[in-house]
Amino acid sequence: MKLRELLKKYREPIAYLFWGGATTAVNYGIYFFCTDLLKMNIYVTDIIAWVGAVLFAFVTNKLFVFDSKSWTPTVVLPEFLKFTGARMFSLGLELLLMWIAISLLHLPDGMVKIGVSVLTVLLNYVFSKLFIFRRKKNG
Repeated sequence: MKLRELLKKYREPIAYLFWGGATTAVNYGIYFFCTDLLKMNIYVTDIIAWVGAVLFAFVTNKLFVFDSKSWTPTVVLPEFLKFTGARMFSLGLELLLMWIAISLLHLPDGMVKIGVSVLTVLLNYVFSKLFIFRRKKNG
């Protein structure tokens, strides 16, 4: 199979990984700026980083991954509410796992943040693909 055919066939997961990487960079940038430079609480910082990353991810997922181009309120509002709800679930899981790993197991927060992100990325893709940006089938 030619490279062009592979890229076309796997465009969506490739785009998700690319924009997910960018979202992760936004999340980590905010997180490490707030913890290392501003010396903020890691849990408060994680929430701030999450808000910035979710807003960035919603726009990039909508436009560049799942090709949902409509910005009419009847389309974008349900997408945003479902997207935010799914991300709130993954944030809760992230905070729980970080608390267990950092507070109970005394693992370094940077390593834990990276490890927990892998699970979060997978969950968020499944939520977006199956529940948020579903394409309507013809017929």
